[in-house]
Amino acid sequence: MNAPRLTTCLVLALFLFASLPNRAQTSTTVKGYPLHATGPFDVKMIPQDDKLGDGLSRMLLDKQYHGDLEGTAKGQMLTGGISADHSGAYVAIEKFIGTLHGRSGTFVLHHTGIMNRGTPDLTIRVAPDSGTGQLAGITGKMTINIAADGKHSYDFEYTLPAAQ
Repeated sequence: MNAPRLTTCLVLALFLFASLPNRAQTSTTVKGYPLHATGPFDVKMIPQDDKLGDGLSRMLLDKQYHGDLEGTAKGQMLTGGISADHSGAYVAIEKFIGTLHGRSGTFVLHHTGIMNRGTPDLTIRVAPDSGTGQLAGITGKMTINIAADGKHSYDFEYTLPAAQ
């Protein structure tokens, strides 16, 4: 992949994340209502060689979650449609391995990010029936925030079945 295209793809992904609103959420443990997990995370996006020449960019994701989520995630991102008008899209899949509020297991997150002329729309959801261990049955959605200093954090709204 040539350097200008890779730079444009990385800028799009970072711009999409950084353009999302910074929201503070409160935790609730009332039965039947969603729970919240928050904390910082570190992410490395590792560009892959573009041997296909199809105009799509591929990256490996390597994340370290801290706070209410403690663990790692590995994944892959595919970007395309990058334009000079700040438009484009990406999809990603990552598998989290660790603990959520002390419950251990794994689950998969699916990302869909669309930038339409500079206006971001990012959806991150738990893949249905992807939870294992004490996280079996988990559902939820995640918001990513990027502070002015570049530090990443998450707000994860989720539900789990009754204690197992």
